Amino acid sequence: MKTTLTLAAAVALTGCATTPAASNLQDQFFSALTAHCGKAYAGKLASNQDADADMRGRAMVMHVRGCTPDRIEIPFHIEGLGPDGGWDRSRTWVITRTTTGLRLKHDHRHADGSKDELTMYGGDTADAGTATRQAFPVDAESIALFTRTGRSVSNTNIWSVETTADAFTYGLSREGRDFRVTFDYRQPVAPPPAPWGW
Repeated sequence: MKTTLTLAAAVALTGCATTPAASNLQDQFFSALTAHCGKAYAGKLASNQDADADMRGRAMVMHVRGCTPDRIEIPFHIEGLGPDGGWDRSRTWVITRTTTGLRLKHDHRHADGSKDELTMYGGDTADAGTATRQAFPVDAESIALFTRTGRSVSNTNIWSVETTADAFTYGLSREGRDFRVTFDYRQPVAPPPAPWGW
């Protein structure tokens, strides 16, 4: 009986020891992004797949536009892909705190501000990650959305966000798919107009 209680206490203490560490890494990551609030940076496509050929060579800007203690909004703008050949301002990455970690969602809008059929998909962190990189496996809500809209190929998506001293990198990966865009913190630019619908 004594051995059982000792083992149970050890397990409980182990759980208490790991939770603050996980929270601390994610707090550091969240704080590092928040430090850029209000700033915008030039970027580019960093991967090289045929699926993203229309983005190759395009000017890109990410803008850490809105920050609260529990939420960061990061619009992603791409030149030349808008409906009139101008800037595409349809995408906003939204990172929020949850009771178990961090969540990444993708807010997609049309030029008139209305929500795209495919919007607010994403996932939650499954582990502590690091102070500079967090990964977000697809969640059940997004799998249902992808399946309903004929995009079940995305049902194994894992998104990632990395923030280092020099750069911000957003990524999407699954079998046969590798998409990455990177933005240079050393190249601040004027903040762009609000994303569509905001």
